[in-house]
Amino acid sequence: MKQPDASQFHDLTFKSVLDALPCYLTIQDANLNILFVNQTFMNDFGNGIGKSCYKVFHGTEHKCSECPVQKTFADKQVHVAEEIILLKDDTVNQMIVYSAPLFDIFGRVSAVIKILTNVNMIKEVQKELVTIGQSFALLTHDIKNMLEGLEGGAYVVDEGLKDKDWELTTRGWQIVNKNVAEISRVTQDVLYSSKKRTPKFQSVKPSEIAHQAVELFHEKASTLEIQLTSQLNPSLPHTTMDSPSIVRMLSNLIWNALEACDKDDQKPSHSVILRADYYDKNYFMFEIEDNAEGMDETTQDNLFKEFYSTKGDKGTGLGLLVVDRIVRNHNGKIEILTKAGTGSLFRTIFRL
Repeated sequence: MKQPDASQFHDLTFKSVLDALPCYLTIQDANLNILFVNQTFMNDFGNGIGKSCYKVFHGTEHKCSECPVQKTFADKQVHVAEEIILLKDDTVNQMIVYSAPLFDIFGRVSAVIKILTNVNMIKEVQKELVTIGQSFALLTHDIKNMLEGLEGGAYVVDEGLKDKDWELTTRGWQIVNKNVAEISRVTQDVLYSSKKRTPKFQSVKPSEIAHQAVELFHEKASTLEIQLTSQLNPSLPHTTMDSPSIVRMLSNLIWNALEACDKDDQKPSHSVILRADYYDKNYFMFEIEDNAEGMDETTQDNLFKEFYSTKGDKGTGLGLLVVDRIVRNHNGKIEILTKAGTGSLFRTIFRL
């Protein structure tokens, strides 16, 4: 086999090698001014030579509190850190940063090489894997509880049929039906939260989507003795949305409102209202309002965090995470109004 001729590489300059690296490379002085950059850096940041690294990477006039380059100047060692970097197109990226010393003939650090590697994709994959793992664990736990509920309901049905007790049979079937609905709801939330789904937009009427969602819960609300009503403006025009996703969003919010009412034992009666109406001339909104106990500040701050739940082991905490993802996929926004002892209102706003 013919060996490659090393002479063919002799005309490659030092800078051309650095320019070919798939990472950002700078050389900085003790004042953190940039002395040299490679082409990869130029492509995403422009010519940063003569500028301070914190101005280029972070858009600030202040040095970073934990700067690996300063540490390398201080102890002559290689340092590794993670930084959030702002690219020139205003996108935010997570970077692994390496700083290494360049010595003069007297062994002093004359400059420092700083190399930045974009790990956004790795972080996203890592986050998705963690989410899938946690989702599976939660799903297993919840379905186990629901299967036990199914077994209990089936036993009641069997006893009712054996004794020809139709009231007992009906009660057992209600238990079975409730747990089947629970399994379906939790499974769909876990699947939605653990997988990126591309919305399939189509022309729909917001009032019809809202009617479809509220119809799913009339029987549940009646069982809980909660008044579930809707106020839907039929004059809302057609708009472009992913209909199944919006139904899921509304279903999760209605479900949460019903459970909040069921949990509240301070009022003699409870109600949940779903509205679909204009927000202003350019936007419309869905509102789900309940008269339950409301939320404290801690709950509001954590509502859309993964696996946060106020229901203890009775909730996965995925319902509102799914709501948030659906709203963002539609370029909408969420407003929450709540008052302790009075109730909560979740408003989702979308462009017409």
